[in-house]
Amino acid sequence: MPTDKTCVIEVVKPGLATSVQDTGRQGYYYVGIPPSGALDQFSLRAANLLVGNSEDAAALECTLLGPQLLFHADTMIAVTGAEMTPKIDGVAQACNVSLRIKAGSTLTFDHVKAGARACLAVAGGIDVPVVLGSRSTYTLGAIGGLEGRRLQKGDRLTSLAPGHQAKEGRELPVDLRTPLAKEIELRVLPGLYHHRLTDESAHTFFDDTWVVAPEADRIGYRYKQGRALQFRERVQPFGAGADPSNIVDACYPIGSIQVPSGLEPIILHRDAVSGGGYATIGTVISADMDLIGQMQPNHRAHFVAVSMEQTLAARRAANARLLRLRDMLGR
Repeated sequence: MPTDKTCVIEVVKPGLATSVQDTGRQGYYYVGIPPSGALDQFSLRAANLLVGNSEDAAALECTLLGPQLLFHADTMIAVTGAEMTPKIDGVAQACNVSLRIKAGSTLTFDHVKAGARACLAVAGGIDVPVVLGSRSTYTLGAIGGLEGRRLQKGDRLTSLAPGHQAKEGRELPVDLRTPLAKEIELRVLPGLYHHRLTDESAHTFFDDTWVVAPEADRIGYRYKQGRALQFRERVQPFGAGADPSNIVDACYPIGSIQVPSGLEPIILHRDAVSGGGYATIGTVISADMDLIGQMQPNHRAHFVAVSMEQTLAARRAANARLLRLRDMLGR
């Protein structure tokens, strides 16, 4: 296993949108710097634990089309999240399993069969500078990751020295893998400006089936094909825009849903701005945010209203699932 700062991985082809991500940077959203980090946090943690890393180590997030990588040192890898079959020197390997890869071998990926984002963990974790407590890439701010951007052809990555020798063939149980269905339910806590919708539209939002639009990325997921939502008539407040969906600027929690002009809901994700002038009619609960990161364009979602008590129960269940992952794969 590599123990120095020599090149471990050379990027032959970068894939569609491959970037370095960890669990994200916390505590700076109030000054406009979002958490970033993997969109599927659970899969990132699982991939890291499979190869013996701390669960918050930096890995590669591969979106829809995986990269081609040449390894210059023996190491251990694992691919979790989207069903994007890894191939070592052209030979198909299993996802959700720790794999040994030798120096001189090339890692490629088959076309994605389910989900949208795979997490590729390397023993030791990807070694890029820590910026504000995280190695995650925030491309809008050009910070973190490798020079604040997605990977490019010719990039060279190093890994940190692994803390211990992981075992080859460790496997993530099926029931601990992120669901990759083409149609899902997303639980929503209504507010902060849900009251701005008409009574009919308040029901329409939850009654309709919404389809992921092509404009779906780390900043936000846009949904289409539901009925237009109507906002209540109002006297335009000082400082607010003229569109009925405009408000005087307010904070945007991660997962909050805005509907510009009432036409297409946008769920703000881990690279989103921290505030603005659109009414947020609800927030997808944290327990369901990983599901969004695995949605492809044209996948379908149904929004389900939940109470605060149900939200907290879902968070407890998500924490229990994470504890089970740590018990099964932790050191």
